[in-house]
Amino acid sequence: MKTIEMTKATLSLSDYTKKVKKEPMIVMSEGRPVAALVRISNADIETVSLSNNPQFLDLIKRSRARQRSEGAISTEEMRRRLKKSKSAAYTR
Repeated sequence: MKTIEMTKATLSLSDYTKKVKKEPMIVMSEGRPVAALVRISNADIETVSLSNNPQFLDLIKRSRARQRSEGAISTEEMRRRLKKSKSAAYTR
């Protein structure tokens, strides 16, 4: 992983993104990390946006805590319920 002091980062953003294809780069300010440039693969803009959204991350955290305290149903059970619900909708 490369690091660069912000005051020495004189290339264009385009040039730095080309360098990130090889390895991540940490941008430093007075010796402290302030930003990271990393290659993103197999992700769309929504995934990247949500993974950095504090409100979304808090929602996930609360959901996981609720699952631990109250329990949850399995994926298979959810599919069974949805299939049953879908079948009931067709018979109406």
